[in-house]
Amino acid sequence: MDARQRAARIKLMAFDIDGVMTDGGLIYTDDGHELKIFNVMDGLGLKFMQRAGIELAIVTGRRSGVVAARAADLGIRHVFQGSEDKRSAVGGLIGQLGIHWPEVAFMGDDLIDLPVMTCCGFAVAPANAHPLVKERAHAVTEAGGGRGAVREAVEFVLAAQGKLDAVFAPYLDPQ
Repeated sequence: MDARQRAARIKLMAFDIDGVMTDGGLIYTDDGHELKIFNVMDGLGLKFMQRAGIELAIVTGRRSGVVAARAADLGIRHVFQGSEDKRSAVGGLIGQLGIHWPEVAFMGDDLIDLPVMTCCGFAVAPANAHPLVKERAHAVTEAGGGRGAVREAVEFVLAAQGKLDAVFAPYLDPQ
């Protein structure tokens, strides 16, 4: 089965944060607060996915108030922070949602993401991912994490499901 066929079945797409939704850099202020930079185009892509009826989740090994704020801003309800076992976190969520692993996509960039990525129906890695992750992914984006990789993956899934044109239509032909 090729990547497009895999993407056509997706009902839930989960994402790592550092190196996927961000470029992987961590910025700390003098008083110890953590800052992250998110890509606005990635955010709009996530909104497109929600409008198309696909559930979203964030699953990250770190804990950050910035991540909670970004998830709230985007309306992402399923957020798992401090998750060392991402496969278990996603497995619990799919049980709640009544879906199965072949209907799940995960986008990750580092070795900690491989256990969940290998269970998913569609695994995606950004261009800046660890070589072993890219080797095992069903698709690798041209863009790096925090640089449009999420948007690229989202549009790939929506195109595979025949939903991309409908999501774009209000912007291309406003009435």
